[in-house]
Amino acid sequence: MPALIFVLMIGLIAGAFPQAPAAPPQPSTTQMVLKGKAPVSNEVLKVKLPRPQEADLPNGLHLMVLEDHRLPQVTFTLIIQGAGGYFDPPDKIGLASYTASLMREGTKTRTSPQISEALETMAATLTVGSGLSGTTATVSGGSLTENFDKLMDLTSEVLLSPSFDPGEWDRFKTRTKAGLIQQRTNPGFLASETFNRVVFGSHPAGRISPTAANLDAITPEALAEFHRTHYAPDNSAIAFAGDISMADARKLVEAKLGGWKKAGVVKPTVTDPDLMGPPKVYLIARPGSVQTTMYVGTQSMRRTDPDYAALTVVNRVLGGTMGRLFRHLREEKGYTYGIGSGFSATLYRGSWTSSTSVRTDVTEPALTDLLAEIAELRDKPVPENEIADAKRAIVGSFARDLESPQQVLGYYIDNWLYGLPADYWDSYPARITAVTAAQAQAAAQKYWASSRLQIVAVGDAAKVTDILRKKGTLEVFDADGNPMK
Repeated sequence: MPALIFVLMIGLIAGAFPQAPAAPPQPSTTQMVLKGKAPVSNEVLKVKLPRPQEADLPNGLHLMVLEDHRLPQVTFTLIIQGAGGYFDPPDKIGLASYTASLMREGTKTRTSPQISEALETMAATLTVGSGLSGTTATVSGGSLTENFDKLMDLTSEVLLSPSFDPGEWDRFKTRTKAGLIQQRTNPGFLASETFNRVVFGSHPAGRISPTAANLDAITPEALAEFHRTHYAPDNSAIAFAGDISMADARKLVEAKLGGWKKAGVVKPTVTDPDLMGPPKVYLIARPGSVQTTMYVGTQSMRRTDPDYAALTVVNRVLGGTMGRLFRHLREEKGYTYGIGSGFSATLYRGSWTSSTSVRTDVTEPALTDLLAEIAELRDKPVPENEIADAKRAIVGSFARDLESPQQVLGYYIDNWLYGLPADYWDSYPARITAVTAAQAQAAAQKYWASSRLQIVAVGDAAKVTDILRKKGTLEVFDADGNPMK
């Protein structure tokens, strides 16, 4: 097994901390100083990741193995294309997610407590999950090498013969319905729900939560049918990392998953969400709220978009750790405890979002300053020292991930899922380092144009309606999503 070979010559960003001035009531970033000098190198991180061994099995399953015998443990991830919430029927949103959850709650030979007891005895983990808008379901787990054979026995049961017991489903529904009610008291949930609806419309990407009606429409029979038709080895992959060889992994898969037969299903396809409407401001009224939760965002890109590296860099400058938003709105102005930004990019166009919660009385200056920081990155190139720091931070974070064979294998799973080149991650540091200030500014201009930015706020309508109306055409809703006059 090839060893991980890489030469780390990266700069550690010197930590900046606010000094306590004698008089002013709040700290200022203009007085932030370096507490020490860390060694900084401008050399590009040179890395050659170990390549997993790969094979295609007769049932359509793609096998990946990254050997690492330093520790006596093995982890695995099984990715099943076509079993994600993207493929939920419109009247049964949550079906894929609930199917995954219930698989872990009992098989034809073991109850839910027995599964938990077996895992505890082995000191092992086993999870099954599927998101509301993604295209895949995932089965993953790990254990010490000596217990891994038994873990795969249990995995085979959970994957191939879940019981979808009506009693377990009833208990699950009761717990879930309580959660559906409770989440509507969370301003972050309300903001995210409206933001996704505005940015993605009726596309599956816009789903953030099922409803009680969706839950009631789902039966154990529906769960079993979704499992039967969507959990197929065709176009799926199983990846192992750790103390296991390709020969042993293949033998293990053939022995434990030999009953998982090829179904002849075609590779699932996806479509992009429709383009958004004109920019607007959306307020979810929450009477008496002492804070305003704000989302500013838009659609982003697919994972294979050539602008991915440039948007990664400029987003780090804006909303990363110690980025402009943090320094300005938190450290200098004291508007918030936390603020940041990030973007998703998958098989279809994702979203870019900046979010924060601020005191109601500073809603206007906080939103004004947030938008001003975005505008400045559109209008002016990032200074060379600032963009260099951002790029070193991104590459440094990537380098730390390479310490884990599971994370390295995860990068190759991305290659398989998104069709990235085989050497994509070997050249990733160089691609990030090569992003210029002009390219970063161009990404900001393209994705953060004022004509694309949607604003969502959750707060006390009596105190923030007039403020938000200054930022654009305003629509107001109650906490249940109903329009208000």
